[in-house]
Amino acid sequence: MVVYTARGEVLLLRRTHPSRFWQSVTGSLRWGETARHAARRELFEETGLHAGGGLVDCRHRERFPIVPPWRDRYAPSVLYNTEHLFHFKLPARRIVRLNAQEHTAARWIPIRRAVKMATSWTNQEAIADLAEPEEF
Repeated sequence: MVVYTARGEVLLLRRTHPSRFWQSVTGSLRWGETARHAARRELFEETGLHAGGGLVDCRHRERFPIVPPWRDRYAPSVLYNTEHLFHFKLPARRIVRLNAQEHTAARWIPIRRAVKMATSWTNQEAIADLAEPEEF
C-alpha cells in the first residue's frame, strides 16, 4: 500500500531486518482474509492509521519471486508472491506509530526521491505511478 499526501509525499518505512530496506506499508493475507481487509489491518498495525473510506484498490497485481531475506517465512515449494496494490491518500502528513518489531523509522519523502529510496522494484513502480509523467 502506498500512503501519500495531497502534496505528493510518500510514507516510507525502514524495516528492522534487513535494516537498509525501505518500503511502503506491506503485509501478508491471513487465511480467509480479503486483500482489502489485509490492507486495512496492515496499515493500522504498521502505522496506527485508520483507512476509513480512503483506501483505493488499484486493481493491480504483481507476481514476483520471493527474495532470500524472506524465504524462511514460506514453505519450500512457495517461490512466488502476489502483491495487491492499494493507495491511501491523506490531506497532509500524519504522525505514525511504528510497530518496533517490523520498522525502525518512518519518513515522508517527495515522490521522486521515494521512488529511488524504496528498495523493491515493485514498490518503486507503485510509487512512480503516483507521479505526473513529466516528472520522470
